[in-house]
Amino acid sequence: MTPTSVLILPGWQNSGPLHWQSRWEVAHGYRRVEQHDWMRPLRGDWIARLEDVLLSGDTDVPVVLVAHSLGCQLVAAWASHSKNTHLVKAALLVAPSDPAREALQPVLPSWSPVALQHLPFTSVLIGSQNDPYCSAERAQQFVDAWGCLWVNAGNQGHLNADSELHDWAEGHAQLEKLQVLKQMTADTPSLNSLWTHPILETRKIKNGH
Repeated sequence: MTPTSVLILPGWQNSGPLHWQSRWEVAHGYRRVEQHDWMRPLRGDWIARLEDVLLSGDTDVPVVLVAHSLGCQLVAAWASHSKNTHLVKAALLVAPSDPAREALQPVLPSWSPVALQHLPFTSVLIGSQNDPYCSAERAQQFVDAWGCLWVNAGNQGHLNADSELHDWAEGHAQLEKLQVLKQMTADTPSLNSLWTHPILETRKIKNGH
């Protein structure tokens, strides 16, 4: 896994210096996809920006997308429109926000309805049981629609800086597992059986089940 093969996709208002995404960017050299407007995110603009970065030639494609919050919705929306999904080999989706929630609709009007098509690449979704921006039931709907593997992070809020995850080694272990999975020759019948392969055993998510 090279630094230029991982793209960081923050959510609404970006990820600050104490966020695990920013810490990973500093520690591992991953590249953040900078949006033109973090405060008033327009879905079409964000999709176009991700497409531009993937086609720029500055990344080691195919890449792994590491998304948080609205960044997860960006992955789903981009994948449902782009003809270049082959440039992505996997995605780690963390704490997806739900733009359809009443409290979020006024600030994220262009993000509804959410994209619910099956993702054309391997994906893992890590969700919290007490996320204020997406219920556990709604997160499970995203898992089913997008075809993700579900990882339960327990009660850790929005899995952001306020969750005090620091460098979030457990989350990075999931990213490394994703890389190993893509390198394996899969002869097992399902993603879930691959995820429990002995080679892929890592520490459990902190406070998870």
